[in-house]
Amino acid sequence: MPDIIIVASVGLASFLIGFIISHVILVRRSSSKFNRAKEDAGRIINEAEKQADLSRRAAEVDAKEVIERRRRELEDEIREKQDSLHKQEKRLNHREESLEKRADLIDRQESEHKRRDKEIQKREQQARDLQSKFQQSLNEAQQQLEQVAGMTTEEAKKQLLESMVEEARHESAKQIRIIEEETKQEADKRSKKILATAIQRFAGDYVSEATVSVVHLPSEDMKGRIIGREGRNIRALEAATGMDLIIDDTPECVIISGFNPIRREVAKLSLEKLIADGRIHPARIEEIVAKTSEELEVVIKEAGEQATFELGIHGIHHELVRYLGRLKYRTSYSQNQLQHSIEAGFLCGIMASELGFDPRQAKRAGLLHDIGKSIDHEIEGSHAAIGADLLRKYNESPKIEHAVRAHHEEIRPETILAVLVQAADALSGARPGARREMLESYVKRLEDLEKISRSFKGVEKAFAIQAGREVRVIVENTKITDDAALLLSKDIALKIETELTYPGQIKVTVIRETRAVEYAK
Repeated sequence: MPDIIIVASVGLASFLIGFIISHVILVRRSSSKFNRAKEDAGRIINEAEKQADLSRRAAEVDAKEVIERRRRELEDEIREKQDSLHKQEKRLNHREESLEKRADLIDRQESEHKRRDKEIQKREQQARDLQSKFQQSLNEAQQQLEQVAGMTTEEAKKQLLESMVEEARHESAKQIRIIEEETKQEADKRSKKILATAIQRFAGDYVSEATVSVVHLPSEDMKGRIIGREGRNIRALEAATGMDLIIDDTPECVIISGFNPIRREVAKLSLEKLIADGRIHPARIEEIVAKTSEELEVVIKEAGEQATFELGIHGIHHELVRYLGRLKYRTSYSQNQLQHSIEAGFLCGIMASELGFDPRQAKRAGLLHDIGKSIDHEIEGSHAAIGADLLRKYNESPKIEHAVRAHHEEIRPETILAVLVQAADALSGARPGARREMLESYVKRLEDLEKISRSFKGVEKAFAIQAGREVRVIVENTKITDDAALLLSKDIALKIETELTYPGQIKVTVIRETRAVEYAK
């Protein structure tokens, strides 16, 4: 039993000793880790202090640099402001000196003006005294001159004014002649070249038509069938077409009369179809007229399309093309208007090319310039204004609209295109063979032309020549001078433009001659 207690005691002692040893070892290890951690913490703190010191020093350096830079900027700004103030001070000093000098000058001028005012007042008094003496002397001299000349002052003034006016007209006429001679040389040469080129590059056909159409009959018996029982056939045809049918003693023909060319053509074609068919009665007449009207609309459209194709123009509204086609049956002074429009388009394009402008736009304006004539019998107004309104309605260019509206001087031409259209229109209508007139209107126009020319003072005789395209005016050489002859030609031309209607242009030639006559005995 004691042995067991001893063994137990020894075991307990060894356990206690082992526990103590292990505790000591743990304590030592913990102390070692603590020391190492303490050393690491001290090292980190030292490094942090060093880093903080470096950052502080860097921040101090940066702050010093910023402060230095700001100090230099402030110094520069102060220096600039000081310089500016110094300059302003100099300018103010200079201005003050100038104002002082100006004030001195004004004082001197004021004193000088006062002195001059006194002197002027003195001289004015002397002048008034002299003027009264001069007026008295002038009145005495005027009375003496009136007694010597035998005329009053008003008569002398009137005579002097007339002589001055005549002299001024003489000088102005001389200047006008000199200027015209200088400008005409180059202008005439170039314009003639352009017009000649345009004429040479285009040659068109002319078709003369009138306000009547003639339908030839196969026999005289056909007249009775056209008239019908109690005239019912001819009345139905006139009512359907709106034209007048004239059936007289003229052998084997019927005359269709009317001012609407489209309806006249419908009546002509319808009558020809009725004659060929042989069945002539009111129902058949209405059927043929309706069918012919539809066919003619197709022909009109094709004629308009052909005109645009010939000129190479695209993009025209289809309604404008139809109105163009209607011009195929419209005449002016017996000139076919569609042919005239095509020719004006060609001429306008050629002249535009010669002058360096767009020929396509010029062709378009020339082709459309008389489009108003297709409906001028339906709408009131001039064909130029009607045509321009049509172009505006169908969104044509404002330049082309203006050229169409101005081609007869109803408004003032403001573009080169408008002037070109005027020239092309006049050139197409004035070419030989392009137009013809009735004998009565032709003779009346020549008589009016000579009457207008003879209405001027100093004109002795006037003769219309070249089918009315020129008028020769012979003046009295004792009443009209060479310079006055130039003004007279302009006055006559202006009066002709105002009072007469004529195709193309009229040349006014004033002839003044001096004849010396002696007889050998």
